[in-house]
Amino acid sequence: MSGDSPDDGQRPLPREGLLPAQRIRGLIAAGQISAPREIGAAQVQPASLDLRLAEVAYRVRASFLPNARMSVEAKLSAFSLHEIKLGEGAVLETGCVYVVPLQERLSLPPEISAAANPKSSTGRLDVFTRVITSNGPAFDHVPAGYDGALYAEICPQTFPVLVRPGSLLAQIRFRRGDPVRSDADLAQLHREQRLISGDSADIADGIALSVDLSGENDGGVVGYRAKRHTGVVDIDRSGACAFGDFWEPILARPERRLILDPDQFYILASKEAVHVPPNYAAEMVPFNPLVGEFRVHYAGFLDPGFGHEAAGGAGSRVVLEVRSHKVPFILEDGQIVGRVIYEQLTETPDQIYGQGIGSNYQAQGLKLSKHFRA
Repeated sequence: MSGDSPDDGQRPLPREGLLPAQRIRGLIAAGQISAPREIGAAQVQPASLDLRLAEVAYRVRASFLPNARMSVEAKLSAFSLHEIKLGEGAVLETGCVYVVPLQERLSLPPEISAAANPKSSTGRLDVFTRVITSNGPAFDHVPAGYDGALYAEICPQTFPVLVRPGSLLAQIRFRRGDPVRSDADLAQLHREQRLISGDSADIADGIALSVDLSGENDGGVVGYRAKRHTGVVDIDRSGACAFGDFWEPILARPERRLILDPDQFYILASKEAVHVPPNYAAEMVPFNPLVGEFRVHYAGFLDPGFGHEAAGGAGSRVVLEVRSHKVPFILEDGQIVGRVIYEQLTETPDQIYGQGIGSNYQAQGLKLSKHFRA
């Protein structure tokens, strides 16, 4: 690609922020993101890159993090129970921990760091997925200037899943500096572009979201509870699983509350509709012990244009992937369950969420992953 082209992603970055799609393509063109197989155009999302599984999975004794003394490769040698060739497809069982090398490799510039997260469909299947670097001391964090391989730790919690080389479970965002907006900036942005619906916004370390247990938005259904001992979900097949074999609906009750059972997985939805302007991206904080002993979101990335009216997303609510910790917990309608933080992009993406890129969850309400059919 020519460096003189206005859209090749190679020009100097104008400011701190998350990198949009055209800049990610620029990293690929420069060899700073590479893979043995060509990175497909569909992998590049408005502000993230989908990461592909490689050829083999390692069943390990327990989750681990590498360190300066012992790399991922060394720990796999020490703690791997057996090696699984993914080949034409392999089932990852519930309750087991797997480490899978990813096809994509990074050689980042010194000013660029990255953060990973499960894809939306992965979170809605309750497949706990985190990205590891060769010697990194934290999950889902890639330090600035990192040069090395990437690995996915995968632990299906509710459904066994069928994966193969090229399956997409995780995604990664690239950032320059610290583009998270302050509460004052967020309040100003909300006044200008109305980031969530409702009469007022609760802004403190992000914008608060509450759970909808009224039944008013989805025909009396407030959520879905996952069944146990189900069949296998093929990660790569949309609409292949019958809803009733995997889920049971939860109907609204007059008291508008729901008791979360420990170790049970639920799909719920936010009461508020969320708007992410095209030059911003957002992320939901996955767990806040101050609002209850439960995890409320696995897949926290909200792309530029999510809920944006011009992209067909007016009224997009956030789907909540909820799992209670250890003790039963009572959720009430309208109870705050998490917060959304916003980050500015270095520039507006050349394509935003919902604009001809196969966006599955634009203008969504309460919605299961794409794998299920009615």
